[in-house]
Amino acid sequence: MTKDVVTRFAPSPTGTLHIGGARTALFNWLFARGRGGKFLLRIEDTDKERSTPEATQAIHAGLKWLGLDHDGEPISQASRADRHAEVAHAMLASGHAYKCFSTPEEITTFREAARAEKRSTLFQSPWRDAPPDSFPDAPFVVRLKAPRDGATIIKDEVQGDVTIRNDQLDDMVLLRSDGSPVYMLAVVVDDHDMGVTHVIRGDDHLNNAARQMQIYAAMDWPTPIYAHIPLIHGPDGKKMSKRHGATGVEEYQALGYPASGMRNYLARLGWSHGDDEFFTDAQAKEWFNLGSVGKSPARFDFKKLDNVCGQHIMATSDEGLVAEIEEFLAATAKSPLSMEEKTGLTQAMFCLKERSKKYSDLIDKAAFILNSRPLQLDDKSKDALTPEMIVIMRELTPHLQNASWERDDLQALVTSVAEQHNSKMGKMAAPMRAALAGRSVSPSIFDMMLVLGREETIARILEVT
Repeated sequence: MTKDVVTRFAPSPTGTLHIGGARTALFNWLFARGRGGKFLLRIEDTDKERSTPEATQAIHAGLKWLGLDHDGEPISQASRADRHAEVAHAMLASGHAYKCFSTPEEITTFREAARAEKRSTLFQSPWRDAPPDSFPDAPFVVRLKAPRDGATIIKDEVQGDVTIRNDQLDDMVLLRSDGSPVYMLAVVVDDHDMGVTHVIRGDDHLNNAARQMQIYAAMDWPTPIYAHIPLIHGPDGKKMSKRHGATGVEEYQALGYPASGMRNYLARLGWSHGDDEFFTDAQAKEWFNLGSVGKSPARFDFKKLDNVCGQHIMATSDEGLVAEIEEFLAATAKSPLSMEEKTGLTQAMFCLKERSKKYSDLIDKAAFILNSRPLQLDDKSKDALTPEMIVIMRELTPHLQNASWERDDLQALVTSVAEQHNSKMGKMAAPMRAALAGRSVSPSIFDMMLVLGREETIARILEVT
């Protein structure tokens, strides 16, 4: 019988949710959800000096915005310290760990001598096989009695088999001298107790896997399947940082990117399914597999992100986009939409979607609906309202009173009036945009006229003429 898949995302609450962490969470979520498994959340808050409630909240908010729902209650690693210590003591009792009374000064002296003699600086404790009757009445740490011969082989789903010689690994500390457990022990105990079957994480944890596997072996626990995914780099091939632009998930939310587009782009960042660039959540869950994750770092490409997000905006229903815009406004502490504005946005969405990459693009294009009269004209709009154009627009107004309010008819009417004044329809676009939107960049003037309706269109033209 196949064991149910259980994955986990285990961030440290020392800051906001980084885009790299978000992708790790996404990969775990897709792998579990596509196989009917569980996706768990563990907050690794053992670093008391750096962990903050605000950062924990930011992680929850980032995952919620991305739509990465987890099963069950989040686990606090710090709250499980007693359980971690219990496992260390069990290893002591079974002979897989030992008490080390070496002082920090003695360890430093050992390493300095090793460097001088050009030999390994991995500390070899003299207490590894010492009998209990030789133990002093002094502070001690608990160390893992790691094998010194042979090798540890990490069978990694992304990196392939990775072999690390055991003589390159020291007897790592499990419990500090104050009895508190170390992170490396806590991770293994938590993953085992949570039933995690697949550990999908960044490849900066690859070396940790060899040490953690030794704890699994000492406890005679089944080792999870590992998949260490490459980190995300910026467009220049260097590790993603602030110099490349936004790095925190909340920054992308504030910029107005749709969560569906972010999921799509992040899934494609380091993983591929043929040549598919645009796909739905359902397709991603069905297609995602660890074998198609690349070994090389993925490069974050803002143009590709924009392109994918634009496709998701086009694919979303008009009503759905209005609802998402409402959520965006709430998340960025902006004024909510009135019922009239929501109705206008829904009616106008057909001419707002095209070439929009973010909700902020949609809102910007929708200024002609969201701004009421009298419109504040930008400088280019003011310049477009020349005396010649004002005369033509004044003459156009009575014709609009009786025009058929259809796009082709409106275009034909504006063209006809312009030609009567030895002008062209193209020259009418700028002054008409000025009248209808108050700005030089807007949707098509005929799309705006259809959305605004006859009465409002004529009122706006009369106001500037």
